[in-house]
Amino acid sequence: MSLTSPRRSGLTDQVITQLRNQITSGAWPVGSRIPTEPELVEQLGVARNTVREAVRALAHNGLLDIRQGSGTYVLATSELAGVMHRRFSHADPRHVAEVRATLESSAARLAAERRTAHDLAQLTTALHRRQEAWDSGDRERFVIADAAFHQAVVAAAHNDVLSGLYADLGDLLRDWLRDDVGEEPLTDGPLDHQRLIEAITAGDGETAAREAAAYPFCGGQPPGAAGAPEAPEAPGAPLTG
Repeated sequence: MSLTSPRRSGLTDQVITQLRNQITSGAWPVGSRIPTEPELVEQLGVARNTVREAVRALAHNGLLDIRQGSGTYVLATSELAGVMHRRFSHADPRHVAEVRATLESSAARLAAERRTAHDLAQLTTALHRRQEAWDSGDRERFVIADAAFHQAVVAAAHNDVLSGLYADLGDLLRDWLRDDVGEEPLTDGPLDHQRLIEAITAGDGETAAREAAAYPFCGGQPPGAAGAPEAPEAPGAPLTG
């Protein structure tokens, strides 16, 4: 997606719209550094102050993070995602895990009812990429691949509101997973998600919901389940949902 020179009226709003489109379209992914101010001035054909105001507005809305001496980075894909990240970035990790389990359990149940052949192919591909990322030993690559797999499960539910809400929580959930994986090398292997795919494929909503709900918790079971171990107070050994 290329940037174009906006009309003279409402320049700042037009620049904000174009920059937001770069973010929401994925042209500027979360975590990436956007072009420098001089580069944006050249691409857009507007004054430096106009670019500066637009960037500051998007930073205020939570989409961009201005880091002095380093540049400006994409923080979130929507204003709501930015708000969610700021509001809950210091939340109890256990609570984040519980919210994730609740959303993914509902999504998996719906996915078992509504999945298409395309959805199943996407899930299988995402699971392979997740395993490849783990085998590579690259923790950040695994975090991204694991998040993509779970997003594919949610997408298979074919509920736009649920998909949108899960996407807006995406940055928070990835932060939780980074803490969950920890700093140690990836060695033991991630939790197996094959049973979840099998349940969705078979149209078994109860099993799919149970599998999805269990993944964020130690030992593969949520707290309170029969025989489930006590949950840790804070992330420690890799749980890798």
